[in-house]
Amino acid sequence: MKYNELTLHKQTKATRPGRGISAGRGKTAGRGTKGQGSRKSGGVRPGFEGGQMPLYMKLPKLRGFKSHRRQSEIVYTGQLDQVKKATVDTASLTEAGLISSPYVSVKVLLKGEISAKKDVKLQSASQAAKAAISKAGGNFTRVDRLGRTAKKTEE
Repeated sequence: MKYNELTLHKQTKATRPGRGISAGRGKTAGRGTKGQGSRKSGGVRPGFEGGQMPLYMKLPKLRGFKSHRRQSEIVYTGQLDQVKKATVDTASLTEAGLISSPYVSVKVLLKGEISAKKDVKLQSASQAAKAAISKAGGNFTRVDRLGRTAKKTEE
């Protein structure tokens, strides 16, 4: 590197408004002459439109609220035969194309017959679906979304 190839960055000192004429921003310090913004405690809250009805108050309000809870994907008992493996979990359901991702919550509902014996390890199932799985010779185990066996709860 040569001395003439150095790149210099101009250093600017912080401006100190209201410190006299020679400071560059003296007297009114860039606040204008009079009015609400020129005072020490002046200024308006965000969204204030000078007394005019603000936009956020003009817009219509809608009832209800938007739920951010993750929705469970639904699999029916008649679809469980499409899974080739004996153990039905989120990974095997994803391979069969019945759910969108192995990381979603899945609920089994009764619709259609289940013929093969399946060991179902999913997040939830209806009482009728559990009965249908048991009737086919399989069993249902409740697990969380990460595949860990959930704590036993009184049913």
